[in-house]
Amino acid sequence: MAISQEEQHAGGGRDYAEPAPQPFLGSSELRRWSLYRAAIAEFVAMLLFLYVTVATVIGHKRRQDEGGDGEACGGVGLLGVAWAFGGTIFLLVYCTAGVSGGHVNPAVTLGLLVARKVTLLRAALYVAAQCLGAVCGAGLVRALNSAHFARHGGGANVVGDGYSKGAGLAAEVAGTFVLVYTVFSATDAKRSARDSHIPVLAPLPIGFAVFVVHLATIPITGTGINPARSFGAAVWIFWVGPLVGSVIATLYHEHVLRASTLKALGSFKGARQ
Repeated sequence: MAISQEEQHAGGGRDYAEPAPQPFLGSSELRRWSLYRAAIAEFVAMLLFLYVTVATVIGHKRRQDEGGDGEACGGVGLLGVAWAFGGTIFLLVYCTAGVSGGHVNPAVTLGLLVARKVTLLRAALYVAAQCLGAVCGAGLVRALNSAHFARHGGGANVVGDGYSKGAGLAAEVAGTFVLVYTVFSATDAKRSARDSHIPVLAPLPIGFAVFVVHLATIPITGTGINPARSFGAAVWIFWVGPLVGSVIATLYHEHVLRASTLKALGSFKGARQ
């Protein structure tokens, strides 16, 4: 018998497996090597991410100082900087997805925690590993290029001339929303089953999301959307902005697009009858 579209939305005839919510604390994970291996993977990924991207930003600013903008192939330009961020995220998410889930961003980790896809313990360990990896990655760039590192502020994010801190905050919220929304959409089990005729490698749209957000946001804040990348910069813009954007994206995906709250209320009412 054919199943109507309404029955499918109500949960009947499911052709996919909905992952069970993770326990909130998850203290049992402390006994598993897989947790520490995943944290190490996040540390190494963030170290490599900061090394490649900060070196690219400093190299771009160095060429600007030397008047390279007017030369053929005088530097990567803003487009090249955006490609460096998006391309590196694509590679690192692809390489680490099977080990840690390929978060490589505390804002992504927070979104997955709010959606109960990771435990609080795992999320805290990931964020610590990501921040430590970011510090080490930036330190590696400084060790290899100390003079230009100091001259160009270590490639840190700053609010651009002509933009207010409020505009910077809004840009970070919007940019992180695009990124975290893409992460949820690219890894959604229901979407994968429904659109199985459209093969999509999840890291690819995530990398493109980082790329296009950089194109829009570089002139405003230099583009943070990753608290570990912006660690040590202006707290309200580069930590609060991405985290708020992550929570909004998660609530939008889970409770508007997926209608999780309505489904839960429907099952509750059915149980009382």
